[in-house]
Amino acid sequence: MLSIEQLVLGIPALLLAISFHEFAHGYAAYKLGDPTPKYQGRLTLNPLAHLDPIGALMLLIFRFGWARPVMINSSYFKDRRKGTLIVSLAGPFANFLLAWVFFNLGRFLPGYMPNLSLARSVSIFFLINVQYNLGLAAFNLLPFPPLDGSKVVASLLPARWAYSFNQWARYGQIILVVLLITGGAQIVLNPIYRTLYLLIAKLSL
Repeated sequence: MLSIEQLVLGIPALLLAISFHEFAHGYAAYKLGDPTPKYQGRLTLNPLAHLDPIGALMLLIFRFGWARPVMINSSYFKDRRKGTLIVSLAGPFANFLLAWVFFNLGRFLPGYMPNLSLARSVSIFFLINVQYNLGLAAFNLLPFPPLDGSKVVASLLPARWAYSFNQWARYGQIILVVLLITGGAQIVLNPIYRTLYLLIAKLSL
C-alpha cells in the first residue's frame, strides 16, 4: 500500500512523467512534418491533455502504466519507417532522460537541505520520479500494440517481416491484457527496467 507521503509526492511525479512522454511523441512528429499533434492540442506539458485515468492509476500503484496515445499521420514523414521509429522512441527516451536528471539530483541536492526531514522527503520525491519515468519507459518498450515498442519493432524489420509482425500484432492487446491480469507483465518488465536503471547509473554525473 502507498503511504500518504508517497501518494502526495507520487501524483506530481506521475503527471510529469506522462506529460513529458506524450509531449515528446507529439513534438517529434511535429518536427518531422506532421501537424496532427498540434491540431489535437498535444504539443503541451499540461497533463490534462495526455492523461489516461486507468494508465495513470497503474503507474501510481504498480510503477508502470501508460498515457493517452498521441495520434500521428506517418504519411507526412519523408521516410515513413524512419519517422515512425523516431516518434515511437521519443516518448521512452524523454522518460529515460527525465529519470537520469532526477537520479543525479537525488545524489547531490538532498545534502544541501537545511534539515534531515526535508532531505528525506526530497530524496523520496526524486526516487519516485526515477521509478515512474523508468516504469513508463520500460512498459512502453514492450512489443505489443498500442505500445511504442510494437512500432519500434515494425520500423526496424524488413518490409516483408514487418507486414507479418503487424498481422500478428493484432493479437497484441489480448496478450498485453493477459500479462497484466496474470502478473506476467512484471516478469517481462523487470529486465527492461533493470537495464535502464543500470544505464542511468553508469551515465550518472
